[in-house]
Amino acid sequence: MTQNTRALLSLLLLPVLLTGCSADDADKEEGTARTAADLDAAAKTWGVEPELVYVTEVSGYTVFQASVGEYNGEFAAAYRSKDRATRFGLFVDRGTLTAENCSEQPLGEVTAKRVSCERDGDAWYRKAGASHEYAIPRDGVVIRLIADTEKVDRAVLRKAAKAVHRPDDAELAELLPAKNGAGI
Repeated sequence: MTQNTRALLSLLLLPVLLTGCSADDADKEEGTARTAADLDAAAKTWGVEPELVYVTEVSGYTVFQASVGEYNGEFAAAYRSKDRATRFGLFVDRGTLTAENCSEQPLGEVTAKRVSCERDGDAWYRKAGASHEYAIPRDGVVIRLIADTEKVDRAVLRKAAKAVHRPDDAELAELLPAKNGAGI
């Protein structure tokens, strides 16, 4: 193939390649805009700010739809095991968590117990009484994954902490009650 032929072929294929890229970019932007609009609407329904809505995933656990919503000004969701025997909570509120204030902040409903704090990557592993949690400070919020130490082990909470993220379309749909009124 001569240089002129390659140049001509490149010019002929350029519009096809550009159109394909533009369509993909437009689809991504539309999907992002749709997710943001859906997230805003869902957050409003729950009575929380959209920036407080996070999800996680851990093998063997699914979100319990009826638990999703506002709790004491925070975003809250419960994840339960497939056999429904164990569960952990995900709570998100505004704030920060540092070495200086970690042990001063109560762990869930446990306020009279001393809170111990251990740095674990970007998160804090915290324990008080029979409760433990992973707390992840991120972008002006603290995401907390909390459970009973006797029912959910640290490894499960750690996996949940590592998997915390903003919901995509499918995950947001899982948080919302079914349109026909049938919940979990």
